[in-house]
Amino acid sequence: MCKYNPAEIEKKWQEIWNKKKVFKAKDFDKKPKFYQLEMFPYPSGRIHMGHVRNYTIGDAIARYKMMNGFNVLHPIGFDAFGMPAENAAIAHKTHPAKWTYSNIDYMIKELKRLGFSYDWDRLLSTCDPEYYKWEQKVFIEMFKKGMVYKKKSSVNYCNTCQTVLANEQVEEGKCWRCGSEVVKKELDEWFFKITDYADQLLDDMEKIKEGWPERVLTQQINWIGKSKGAFVKFKIKDRDEYFEVFTTRPDTLFGVTFASIAPNHPKLLDFVPESHKKQVEKFVDDYKKVERDFSKEKEGIFTGIYLINPVNNEEIPLYAANFVLLEYGTGVVMAVPAHDQRDFEFAQKYGLPKKLVIYKKGSAESSDELKEAYTDAGVLVNSAQFDKMENEKAKWEIVEWLAKKGLAKQTYQYKLRDWNVSRQRYWGAPIPVVYCKKCGIVPEKIENLPVKLPENVEITGEGGSPLARVKEFVETRCPVCGEKAERETDTFDTFVESSWYFLRYCSPKYDKDIFDKKIADYWMDVDQYVGGIEHAVMHLLYARYFTKVLRDLGYVDSDEPFKRLLTQGMVIKDGAKMSKSKGNVVDPDDIINNYGADTARLFILFAAPPQKDLEWSDEGVEGSYRFLNRLWRLVASYKDLTAKIVEADTPRLKELSFMINNTIKRVSKDFEDYHFNTAIAACMELVNFMQNFNPNDEREKALFAYSLEKLIILISPIAPHIANELWEMTGHKDIVEEQKWPEYDEKALQKDFVTVAVTVNGKLRDTIEVEVDATKESVFEQAKQSSKVKRHIEGKNIKKVIFVKNKLINIVAG
Repeated sequence: MCKYNPAEIEKKWQEIWNKKKVFKAKDFDKKPKFYQLEMFPYPSGRIHMGHVRNYTIGDAIARYKMMNGFNVLHPIGFDAFGMPAENAAIAHKTHPAKWTYSNIDYMIKELKRLGFSYDWDRLLSTCDPEYYKWEQKVFIEMFKKGMVYKKKSSVNYCNTCQTVLANEQVEEGKCWRCGSEVVKKELDEWFFKITDYADQLLDDMEKIKEGWPERVLTQQINWIGKSKGAFVKFKIKDRDEYFEVFTTRPDTLFGVTFASIAPNHPKLLDFVPESHKKQVEKFVDDYKKVERDFSKEKEGIFTGIYLINPVNNEEIPLYAANFVLLEYGTGVVMAVPAHDQRDFEFAQKYGLPKKLVIYKKGSAESSDELKEAYTDAGVLVNSAQFDKMENEKAKWEIVEWLAKKGLAKQTYQYKLRDWNVSRQRYWGAPIPVVYCKKCGIVPEKIENLPVKLPENVEITGEGGSPLARVKEFVETRCPVCGEKAERETDTFDTFVESSWYFLRYCSPKYDKDIFDKKIADYWMDVDQYVGGIEHAVMHLLYARYFTKVLRDLGYVDSDEPFKRLLTQGMVIKDGAKMSKSKGNVVDPDDIINNYGADTARLFILFAAPPQKDLEWSDEGVEGSYRFLNRLWRLVASYKDLTAKIVEADTPRLKELSFMINNTIKRVSKDFEDYHFNTAIAACMELVNFMQNFNPNDEREKALFAYSLEKLIILISPIAPHIANELWEMTGHKDIVEEQKWPEYDEKALQKDFVTVAVTVNGKLRDTIEVEVDATKESVFEQAKQSSKVKRHIEGKNIKKVIFVKNKLINIVAG
């Protein structure tokens, strides 16, 4: 018997799949379509176990759907722009393009070694001008429709990466890429008006809620942050001007004892009196040095400004506070220490008063009794004509009362901010805009696209975009008047490229537009998307938004890009996520070299359900390898048998028929639910059973061979190389991928025989197969024939027989 040799057979079958174009998707096929997609990788140079897990999950789904009669689109590409390429260019004195394409070539080889069922003819890289030219075209169309704009903005800036970061890319005050501290900086930036789509992004969750994890949708709901409230005008003392505040709690207006303003509010320093200006300016400067971290101490400073509370004309001090967001509401918030815990703590720290305005029987009756803010419902007190009114009702009664005076207006507010897409770096898609002294800001002509990145660029690591130093790129002609003009030197945030790549896969070589609409309408929406939960409020939100933009521009009919989303867990080793910094990385190449790709795939899918974190185990890898060897030996031992379905009319045939049909049923259901670990467990149980079966006559051998064939097909989406080799070993001329997924026979699952435990004086002595619902007498007679039972009852008096139908018979002998 030849030994299992993964290196030899895996290379063999990868070449066959490639030669036969087994996984090439067909546009407009008669079969039902299934678009399987995993989040594409950044070409960092080597794939890691997180990649392996993500793509193995997707590959198992794609192969399963293919064998179930679907026309499967399963593409791959590279999210190829980004800061690491520039950092590598500085460190290794190489060009970002050279570094990126070299990494892509290497990673393609690694991905192919794992046997993934990609349609390699649809491969794309987002740094290809033939990709990003269409992104530039969409930007120009958005520009003309007022969907993008430029403004001076206080932005998150990473000095290490020398680029702007979106709010979502700042994690606990640090850059999500390099971990450096983020600072505030004023720059002219381009923005996509994602806020115009806030309600659609919320409302359309109804269309995807059945297929998306609840926690992802919850994160997006919280990030969009829609809240009903009111704008309320607070007059500035001794001035005929107002600060507007947004509040969701107008029922507490009578309890306002101070107000807070964002330190970076553009009007703050205009109103600060000279007596307080120096202290306030220092506070503002300190604030700009660090990113907000709400877990830290809340800090503030009195500005010397007083506001007038519109409900009672009381003067309240205005504090600049580090927890107030300029981006939310108006950048000024009212403070009610008696009924908001953050305000309570701030008031305690700075000796500010508290005023109770909501009361419920059993709660504090005065502000002096408060140990913490009272935040439950109740009736209003100390609130003039609104006293004794339920606070929920009072909210809008008070707003209506103030609205009649022109001092309030009911409205909705969102935490979501417009998407800052400007980045001051070279390795990104150029923003296709020029600046003309005569015509102003002008988009490039469509026929002049792509605006290509120049190759003769020096990347030094100094601040600002390297493009600004390339004279040949910057100097151009105005597309309108033809006079001298300058190009925009910012490039797009890389999340722009990943917001529509799934559409370009539908027709990646189409050269007349962003993609072929007919083909996109055929393939879209993506039926199953697989990726990490960490992208919930970045990539996944942006992709939903950009799909709606493309719909409104007439490119697609879809409202949502992804029908179903599976967020896989992390790969953990030694109690922490695998990372180079922690020194706990396992190189996939090492696993493939030592055990084969099928072992890596099997372990990844068997060790944990896809949505859970996977704890790496070297013993688990070895166990997976041993199982594949047992499978190999089992099939090799019976490879010459002829498979045939026979009537299961004996207990052994019935048991064998039950096992294979039950395994088909279990594995099929597990694949539908993406429970790959239990699907593998079912296959392992079948292998164990078949190893001990030892077929005797021709009919048993025929059904046994049939069962082996089905087992090979069942394991093939998980371990496709060994499955194909075993399929060939058993005499087949075609390949496993061309087989139809097995169907189980429901009749075979109705067992005519059951296993009954036989105990003597309470101790298990044997198990016997009996007919379902057999009588006590017949089971007793059969039990007495067992040699294992005989030795314990011979020569003894049978005092009692206890019988539990279909389960147990206990013989009491003495």
